[in-house]
Amino acid sequence: MKLLTTLIASTLLLFVAASPTTRDTVICAGEEVLSETYIGEEKNVKLQHITCPATPVKRALAPRQTDVCGNTCTTNCFTPSGGGPDPNDCHVIADALRFDSQNVGALFEIGTGSNNTIALTYSSCESFYVNQDAVTQIYCRTDWAAVIDYVAPNCQATQNAHGGNCVATDQQFFIQVQHS
Repeated sequence: MKLLTTLIASTLLLFVAASPTTRDTVICAGEEVLSETYIGEEKNVKLQHITCPATPVKRALAPRQTDVCGNTCTTNCFTPSGGGPDPNDCHVIADALRFDSQNVGALFEIGTGSNNTIALTYSSCESFYVNQDAVTQIYCRTDWAAVIDYVAPNCQATQNAHGGNCVATDQQFFIQVQHS
């Protein structure tokens, strides 16, 4: 089920088009932008907390939140080549995450559900963090920055790609980097 959710979310995210100020498409039907702000030293990276309606799932008692900082993920590049984000624009997002890590806090929280998402956008680059677990997650801003700085330059035309993602080994979350 998590693999299917990952594939559906990945497919939907491929069709998202955005700019630093507007978003023309949605991640899912019924998407709600819960909040929007700008982050980084120059406040030039748009951050949106997005949620999608989820079907309630009954499950056994579980922790109310999971710290997934430092969890490993596997990089997947999207083929064919062409149309990837400018790695320099993606690096601006990574630097904004590092700035906020030092000035706001190293950790951030993302709500429960398979489609809860945090989206960051700057110029030609957009990155998403998608919580695929049924519990709230805690993640490190510097870890997200490192993933962006790895995926953006390594999933380009020279690798027959146009962006990519990094999926947690246990499928709890994924981070995607794509053209905005």
